[in-house]
Formats: sequence, C-alpha cells, structure tokens
Amino acid sequence: MSDNTVTDLADLGDIAETPVAPAAPTMPLREKEVDAQGRSYATGRRKDAVARVWIKPGTGKVVINGRDQEVYFARPTLRLVINQPFQVAEREGQYDVIATVKGGGLSGQAGAVKHGISQALTKFEPVLRSVVKAAGFLTRDSRAVERKKYGRAKARKSFQFSKR
Repeated sequence: MSDNTVTDLADLGDIAETPVAPAAPTMPLREKEVDAQGRSYATGRRKDAVARVWIKPGTGKVVINGRDQEVYFARPTLRLVINQPFQVAEREGQYDVIATVKGGGLSGQAGAVKHGISQALTKFEPVLRSVVKAAGFLTRDSRAVERKKYGRAKARKSFQFSKR
C-alpha cells in the first residue's frame, strides 16, 4: 500500500501539498431583473433624449414609439448604433425591443435607445455585464450642447470686434 491512501476526509488535508481554495461562486454578482411579462426594463439617456426600453426573448424585432426601426430611424447608421449592444454580446436576433423615446433629435434618441438596451440586457442576463461594460455602453454619454452666454453671439463665439 502507498502512503497516499485516503480513509477519512480528515486525511485529505494531510495529503494535499497546498491548501484547497474554496470554489469560486458560479452565480453572477447581480440578480436577473424581470417583470411579470418576462421583460426587462431600463432607461437610457443621451443629450436631451430619454428612452424607456423593454426587452424580452424573441426574434429580434425592434419597435420604437409604435413604429418599426426601419421607419423611425431611416438612416442606416442610426440602426447600427441601436444594434451595437446585441453585436457585442453576440445576441443578435434573440431579443425583441420595445422603446418609447422623447426629446432631442434622432441621433440623441438613437444613443438613448442604445444606452437603454445595454442596461436592460445586463438586467436580463447579468453574465453579459462585463462584456457590455467593456464596450462602454453602460456609461451615460454626458456630452450635451453648451448654453449660450449673454454678451456672446453663440456659446463661445463673440460678436464682431470693431477697433474704430
């Protein structure tokens, strides 16, 4: 017989040369947040636009303010912006999106919907949070239009100077 036989669990610690570390938790740090209809909700913001976004498992249909994404965002670049979170998370065509957007222009609204989709996706699948966060989609883009100051033509531009 060899010296490395285990007759009791207490002997297991004696045999091991290094102490056994406890296994890492397989559960994500956050819980899945889903409502009664199986949807995940989040709010996205960009410039003056605010988007309320719901996602649920489906075929990849995106509806914004009751209209299809091709109708609401006619420019292909804006549709690309909206679909970026799904491409990064490799979940294209797996979720249906319903969004209501108010305020701002089309570019700001597309950014708001993207932010909302990213937040809702991480609530539905907390495992994807690190991937979406690394892409920078969870951070609200705080850039906004600078206000006009008095005594100025625009925010920074002065009136024409006349020496004489």
